[in-house]
Amino acid sequence: MRSYTLIAPAKINLYLEIIGDRPDGYHELIMILQSIDLADQIDLQASVTDKIRVRCDNPQVPSDNSNIAHRAASLMAEEFPEVFAKYGGVDITIHKNIPVAAGLAGGSTNAAAVLIGMNLLWNLGLTQIELEELGAKLGSDVPFCVAGGTAIATGRGEQLSPLPSLDAIYLVLGKYRSLEVSTAWAYKTYRQEFGSSYIRDANSLVSRAEAVHSGSMVKAIVHRDAAQIGQNLHNDLERVVLPIYPQVLQLREVFASAGVLGTMMSGSGPSVFALCESQQQAEQVKFHVEKTIPDEDLELFITRTTTHGIQVRSLV
Repeated sequence: MRSYTLIAPAKINLYLEIIGDRPDGYHELIMILQSIDLADQIDLQASVTDKIRVRCDNPQVPSDNSNIAHRAASLMAEEFPEVFAKYGGVDITIHKNIPVAAGLAGGSTNAAAVLIGMNLLWNLGLTQIELEELGAKLGSDVPFCVAGGTAIATGRGEQLSPLPSLDAIYLVLGKYRSLEVSTAWAYKTYRQEFGSSYIRDANSLVSRAEAVHSGSMVKAIVHRDAAQIGQNLHNDLERVVLPIYPQVLQLREVFASAGVLGTMMSGSGPSVFALCESQQQAEQVKFHVEKTIPDEDLELFITRTTTHGIQVRSLV
């Protein structure tokens, strides 16, 4: 039986702006997404049965069909029933390194890895665009996780425009193990508090997206100017999450006090990251946070930006 091992990187948001409502109930967003080399390993093995089975070494991760990796495999079975009938099911093993429920697209990148792996297992020959379109049926972050790198995401996050990739900018990432922030709650609360400021007409939505494309953050990325990237970090969801979650706010403030290039919550949180000038500074910042917040519940990672999304490591 053939099997594949894939590496599934996490992502951070360098920019997240909520600009309006969509007819489908989601928010109209403008985001700049960035892959980092903190990654899960996904092992896929063809099964002798027609079952889809998921295992994970982290007990927080479900193994039933509520797991988005399981749903990704089910989607492939539904989209390609004749191929599914020919090849059968798949066993999925997730080796979890990305913190769970952290605003880092850990589930989405697992799903992207399953799509790519099953495309290979079943010899489907799907293109990257076709895989991204399948990913959009599973979640807004999945299309980005397929290709990774650096990209502007619009719509509800599934419409991607690649940017020049940022490689090897070091960052320190922090997340409290026991702390979770509901993404649905964060967006709902933002709508309740700031919905009156939403852009209402389609032309204005397009104009705002175009402004970001030519704005200061994109220019900083094009020039690989890490200091300017740090200065232009922006996340609208901080306006609702930080007042309710003092631990996240404190972590952000401690990062800022360490003299980093910039610091921000990723996505709906509760992860917070800090951009650093070098690996040496990242190590110093991590030490500073550990001494300032001596909490065993706080996980800290030194990682860096990367130019790619899902990578195939091996075939057996």
